[in-house]
Amino acid sequence: MKRRAIISVSDKTGVVEFAKGLEELGFEVVSTGGTQKALAEAGVRVTGISEITGFPECLDGRVKTLHPMVHAGILAMRRNPEHMKQVEALGVVPVDVVAINLYPFKATILKPGVELEDAIENIDIGGPTMIRAAAKNWQDVAVVVDPADYGPVLAALGKGGLSRAAKFDLALKVFEHTAAYDALIASYLRKQAEKGPFPENLTLTYEKVQDLRYGENPHQTAAFYREVGNFDNTLATAKQLHGKELSYNNINDANGALDTLKEFGAERPCAVAVKHANPCGVGIGDTILDAYLRAYEADPVSIFGGIVALNREVDRETAQELSKIFLEIIIAPSFSPEAMEILTRKKNIRLLELPGCMKANRPGALDMKKVAGGLLVQELDTEMFREENLKVVTKRAPTEEEMKQLRIAMKVVKHVRSNGICLVKDETTVGVGPGQTNRITALELCVKYAGERAKGSVMGSDAFFPFRDCVDLAAKAGITAIIQPGGSVRDQESIDACDEAGIAMVFTGMRHFKH
Repeated sequence: MKRRAIISVSDKTGVVEFAKGLEELGFEVVSTGGTQKALAEAGVRVTGISEITGFPECLDGRVKTLHPMVHAGILAMRRNPEHMKQVEALGVVPVDVVAINLYPFKATILKPGVELEDAIENIDIGGPTMIRAAAKNWQDVAVVVDPADYGPVLAALGKGGLSRAAKFDLALKVFEHTAAYDALIASYLRKQAEKGPFPENLTLTYEKVQDLRYGENPHQTAAFYREVGNFDNTLATAKQLHGKELSYNNINDANGALDTLKEFGAERPCAVAVKHANPCGVGIGDTILDAYLRAYEADPVSIFGGIVALNREVDRETAQELSKIFLEIIIAPSFSPEAMEILTRKKNIRLLELPGCMKANRPGALDMKKVAGGLLVQELDTEMFREENLKVVTKRAPTEEEMKQLRIAMKVVKHVRSNGICLVKDETTVGVGPGQTNRITALELCVKYAGERAKGSVMGSDAFFPFRDCVDLAAKAGITAIIQPGGSVRDQESIDACDEAGIAMVFTGMRHFKH
């Protein structure tokens, strides 16, 4: 019986060599449109799809393969005598290989200024139909959607055929491929229709960046996936210049460092040090060296083994300081040649170049957290507070300098695990109290870390004070101003305590829990 292969691809990488290999193995190669032309020009004997269907391609190529002469050949089960009797009577030739990749919908919607009509025209119909049919009949049809599989498939066919397991794996890849393709289309159309981010059935598509050595702990397996889109300010687009492979914890912690850094933009040099996903030191300075030294001095103990993110190029002087301690990762928009020479002396330190590292996260992006049996989905917290909602609630208003420091404190504490408190002085964090089961303990940690530096500092809290005890401790430590969301039934107690101590307090009206 004649062996037939159908090839129709948008990505023509390796397709000529694949078709020639099939031809050498005795296959009749059937193709359509641009693929047919490319194969013919390369010297492949190719049969046009219209010769099989007896029907011309029409509607600007929208209808080419949607025909029983094609799909009966793909779906006929060789082990079913009735199927084989029917295709023989109908003059249908069974198809043994289907090699198709789909219209470039993703590439189309990622183009700047793409119109809806152009996106719609790049939704493939015949391609998904054929590969799904071939995958359904996987025991009889080898279906190839990834050019990387051309070589292995040819090699197996040359040795007598693909194994049952190999065909099943190819079929699985098809359904993963079409599921991601359809999810991307649905997501795009939902945005165009302005339907909001929470459909009745949530389907997501992510692309694997890499397998990881292990997960949060060595006994857990893990992988890193990227969201589909133009997100040049995320770790998924960072270029690793040096060091060993990133781990699960590296990526999670580095993301925390980036999120904090983004709050400060590019206006002034800023350095963020993170340990276990919490900021442990943030400094702003006139130079990136000054900013880093401030971040380091904020907590020289916790920064050891941590991650540093910077919003300026790493120069020679900064690299020299960075190299003095053990750091897991340094993230920056760029590294000077001199800095690279210094930092690459350390074999394992990861250097990540991310030019867009200081760009803010896009509003409307989704934040997700897996729970047993479900998924929590929310809009990413991209706001800080609204200026019109800032309210001085104490008799004394903060000075201009205090307000400057309070803004920094709120930018940092937003990224501290709840219950979170942050102390800031001279554009530098002097104490961070993260992840406590009560707020007073978080403040006690801050004061402990700050020591004498607590005097004259300002305080930021991610949520309201349930009691006045935090204000009383702040007064004892010499803290001069506080910024917090407000909203407690006991707010007045905290306000009265501030007035008694001469502390200025500002309510933002916006909570920033981070669990």
